[in-house]
Amino acid sequence: MSTLVETARKALRLGDSTDDQVRGLTDAVTAARGRLDDDAVDSASTVASRAAERLKLSAEHTVVAIAGATGSGKSSTFNALTGLELAAVGVRRPTTSWTTACVWGAVGAEDLLSWLGIPPRHQISRDSMLDVSDSGAKLRGLVLLDLPDHDSTEVAHHLEAERLVGLADLLIWVLDPQKYADAAIHERFLRPMSAHGDSMLVLLNHIDEVPPERREGMLGDVRRLLAQDGLEQVPVIATSATTGEGLDEVRGLLTKQVAAKKSMRQRVGTEVVEAADRLVKASGAPEAHKLRRIDHTEVVDAMADSAGVPQVVAAVKKATEIRARQMTGWPLTSWLARLRPDPLKRLHLDLSSADKDIVASARSSIPAATQVQSARVESAVRQLADQASEGLTSPWTRAIRAASVLGSSDLADQLDRVITDTDLGMAKTPFWWQLVRAMQWIALLVALGGAAWLGALAVMGWLQLPEPNNPTYLGLPIPTLMLLVGVLLGVFMALASRALVAVGANSKAAKVDRLLRDGVGEVAEQLVLEPIDAELDAYEAFYAGLKSARKE
Repeated sequence: MSTLVETARKALRLGDSTDDQVRGLTDAVTAARGRLDDDAVDSASTVASRAAERLKLSAEHTVVAIAGATGSGKSSTFNALTGLELAAVGVRRPTTSWTTACVWGAVGAEDLLSWLGIPPRHQISRDSMLDVSDSGAKLRGLVLLDLPDHDSTEVAHHLEAERLVGLADLLIWVLDPQKYADAAIHERFLRPMSAHGDSMLVLLNHIDEVPPERREGMLGDVRRLLAQDGLEQVPVIATSATTGEGLDEVRGLLTKQVAAKKSMRQRVGTEVVEAADRLVKASGAPEAHKLRRIDHTEVVDAMADSAGVPQVVAAVKKATEIRARQMTGWPLTSWLARLRPDPLKRLHLDLSSADKDIVASARSSIPAATQVQSARVESAVRQLADQASEGLTSPWTRAIRAASVLGSSDLADQLDRVITDTDLGMAKTPFWWQLVRAMQWIALLVALGGAAWLGALAVMGWLQLPEPNNPTYLGLPIPTLMLLVGVLLGVFMALASRALVAVGANSKAAKVDRLLRDGVGEVAEQLVLEPIDAELDAYEAFYAGLKSARKE
């Protein structure tokens, strides 16, 4: 019982591991799409899709394909293993491209056979009530395929053979003593499948036709050729479909594979690792390079300069000073400030937030970026891409550089929108401006009142009218004191306000500069940093997927 439990646990661990491998390869393919060589990615995608499909199908069945050349005795071996005359035997195979399948335990194998492309008329079940042999019970779960000759002159035949060689869980290669060294099978199948040695078995058939003294030497030569193909671990069995020699050993190996139920997942896992290795080759590095943190300050500075942020900031400062002098200056001279042009109006940036909501498509009148400014932006973006891709291989470097300029066509419009959409805060007048303005008018009225009083006294003196008693304060006549205080207070407030306005204008300009640069930073984030980050995320996802696919 403990042995059965342990076997089940191992099968579950293997299943989870293989599922993780397939998911990892799928993630790597997704990340590599459009970045690495299309052929390598397409090949890996095919493997991942095929593996995922196979894992969804019956895990209780092991697909074993018997493959070989014309005259190798492949069909005779198939018949001998099934114990039925299912496949036609002869030098010439029947003119059909379909494979024959014999299934031990057909229940649950329907979808698997459909996926393999075996039509019902070429399916034979060994579930007959007459078949009660012990060997039949031990082989329950076996799907044995007799493939068309891989060297058939019929194109459909060898295409069918190649297709099913790629789908089978376990491969049995039947070699003929006269043609076992044929380059066709070694170069087209065995050597390219060197990683699948654990899912392969080689039969040297027609051994009864080989003199006994030559058999060991021939088997040794077959093993030598397999070793050259990278398949030195593959079992080689001498068989004869005529005499039955070696077939019991073959049945014993098949029984073990069917009972273990590992062949399918081993084959899938090996294919996934192979596909992952091809992606590694296409990527140019076996493992991920540690990414460094990138600094985009220069990109934001270059874009801000290109967008005209310095001009806007200077205009805000100047406009603040002009508007403040109109409000806080001496009323008799402050009107002169109205004669000076407002720089924000000249740039079409004098709209309030409400006006901007109405005029949604407003554009600024800031001059277009100069060639020097554009070149600075391009250089900064290029340096950022180089910084982000430092240490990465050329496919990923190219992908990052391409991503960094994806939004370049929208850059000018996006930057101009930042300028026009940002609330510069010019619509709201500071309270102290209004207070000073009120005090200026009060001072002016006091001065005018004193001047009018003095004027009235002068007229009365000219008309020789009796002068009224003029009140005094601190020894000065009140009218004179009103005139002097009104004028001096107005001039003093104007001068003091000018100093305060300079400080306020600088503060306003600094705030606008921060707001505009934040907006430019968001544009840089959207058009440059996010595409680069997407490539870096794909890079990390690619190598994380490969790590799972390769069971590292």
